[in-house]
Amino acid sequence: MAHCTKCGAALADNAGFCGSCGASQAGASSPAQGAGSTAQSGLAENVAGLLCYVLGWITGLIFFFIDKRPFVRFHATQSIVVFGGLHIINIVLAGIFGMSLMGGFGGLSAGVLLYWLIGLVGFVLWILLMIKAYQNERFRVPVAADIAEKIFGKA
Repeated sequence: MAHCTKCGAALADNAGFCGSCGASQAGASSPAQGAGSTAQSGLAENVAGLLCYVLGWITGLIFFFIDKRPFVRFHATQSIVVFGGLHIINIVLAGIFGMSLMGGFGGLSAGVLLYWLIGLVGFVLWILLMIKAYQNERFRVPVAADIAEKIFGKA
């Protein structure tokens, strides 16, 4: 049971004002969100945007479903497309050049160099996109942002 922050009187759950003294209860707890509501992550937009990139497309997918704010959805969809695309490219290259996904390369070849180059590009994008999201910027990766808008709609 909630209590008034000014006089200490007992309050009904989620009361906006105290029935005894009339004080505003701005700190009152919000109602629990139902399964059908558009639940937010409870984080600041820039932090949620940064977290969309932390584990690549996986956290992008998680935030796409739990946070409906346009800024966060933009970063979530871009994360899904950028890092999901890089993941698929790495798997295809590993299959084409016969590389082990665990790093067991037999020798140095063009395929290995390309595989490592894509890994380096992915790492640089990962750091850059997290920094830009934390700075409240909608940094668009040229091709990936357009693909994300076509697949998921404009965020």
